Amino acid sequence: MAEQYKIKLQNNIDGDWSSWLGNFELTHTDAGHTILIGEVEDQAALYGLLARIRDLGISILLVARLHPATGNQSHLQENE
Repeated sequence: MAEQYKIKLQNNIDGDWSSWLGNFELTHTDAGHTILIGEVEDQAALYGLLARIRDLGISILLVARLHPATGNQSHLQENE
């Protein structure tokens, strides 16, 4: 079963990378970070996605699984 994740990146990345990153929704924060939200099929797919981000040379600040019904982060509290 697919899980929804939120991934916060150090820098802003162009929205054109969305399809290469698994069609995640990309948003940018005022602090210059990129937030990715989307579904991955399993842990192997998640690790593959994180490896793609690593290969871009972008620092990953947060990886959080979201609760399907609420979209809230599981077990993490974060200030944007």
